[in-house]
Amino acid sequence: MMLRRFLFHLLWLAAIANCSAAVAKATTEQTQLTLHTETLVLGAGCFWGVEKRFEAMPGVLDVQAGYAGGKGVRPVYREITQRRHQFNPNNHAEVVKIEFQPELISARQLLQQFYEMHDPTQQNRQGNDVGTQYRSVIFYQNETQAALAREITAEYQALLTAAGYGAIQTQIIPLPQFYPAEDYHQDYLAKNPNGYCPDHATGVRFADSPEPVIAAVDNSALLTDKHIVLLDAPDCPYCEKFKADVVKHYQGAIPLHLRRASQLQQLQLKTPTFATPTLYFLQDGVEVLGIQGYLAPADFYRVLGHFQLGEQSEAYKVAFNSGTDRPFCQQYEQFRNTPDGVFIDALSGAPLFDTRDRFNSGTGWLSFRKPVTGAVTTRPDYSHGMVRTEVLAAISGIHLGHVFNDGPNGSPRYCINATVLEFVAR
Repeated sequence: MMLRRFLFHLLWLAAIANCSAAVAKATTEQTQLTLHTETLVLGAGCFWGVEKRFEAMPGVLDVQAGYAGGKGVRPVYREITQRRHQFNPNNHAEVVKIEFQPELISARQLLQQFYEMHDPTQQNRQGNDVGTQYRSVIFYQNETQAALAREITAEYQALLTAAGYGAIQTQIIPLPQFYPAEDYHQDYLAKNPNGYCPDHATGVRFADSPEPVIAAVDNSALLTDKHIVLLDAPDCPYCEKFKADVVKHYQGAIPLHLRRASQLQQLQLKTPTFATPTLYFLQDGVEVLGIQGYLAPADFYRVLGHFQLGEQSEAYKVAFNSGTDRPFCQQYEQFRNTPDGVFIDALSGAPLFDTRDRFNSGTGWLSFRKPVTGAVTTRPDYSHGMVRTEVLAAISGIHLGHVFNDGPNGSPRYCINATVLEFVAR
């Protein structure tokens, strides 16, 4: 009996060991499947925007900016950007190395995205970036990648030709060696939030490429009066930062519209549409001023002041040059006896002062006991040999006036220029 129990115990231990080995093997195989990755090395102009777009794709594990394809040129940014190398055919190209999981996103899909995100018919350039370092190139690492690249290139050429574009200039060559770029180039757009995202796409898409849903827009309303158009794009950190810093708080009299590049019909624009964000200031549908790249709030409102008020106007001089209205000026006479309501920033539209806090100081300038909560900021002002406290609009940063300690019953007196205000009845 004891022998039988001993043999049974041995068999039971062996079974457990076999089961554990099977589980371990299955786990190892699953891990190997999960971790199976491939790489592609591609050049589509400046690698900053290319890196950001590929990183946003599901199935892409990592994107590294770098250099490849050069001979006799050191693979460092300060060298490849030298003027003597601008048209050197042996210069390195700015490229990205994409590590991806083929079970989640295929090399075909990545190469399709590569062609759709830039203009491969431009030789040694993308937009304003000119030189051999910006050439369009596919560096293949095996014959499978080479054959796939040639196949997809032929497919895209047919689509481009049908759309009226010329010949594809993309090189398809073996990868000699990939050199990682300097650390400050890695995730550059995330590290540098003030700038723009270059977008040189032709708009031509593969038949099986997921079509973005972009609603058609009628811009006829923008053909009359003044308007502002923000050229927006998905996966553009500069666009998101501008919308958070400026658009979210803007309530100005001039309407601000968001548009994609395909939604600019009917408008007469001079500034190219390859950079996002781009701001277009329009008069009757015609661009008066266009600015590419992120604008901080203070810069945006100065440009808006130029567009809305005019640099020679009294209001502009008050707002941006710390000027002062003439006492008892026309705007003061207009605003000193308004009905119940709120005075707002003439540029941002933000509420600044309430008529309930207004009083007649007899000075010839609008006077208030207090501002709307959080509407203004103050700072010391030592100009003209005096010591005063300047009052500025919190959102736009424009100069409003000064605050003194001689209001009714010991309250403050906010002495405010009327030319930088608008009035809204309650």
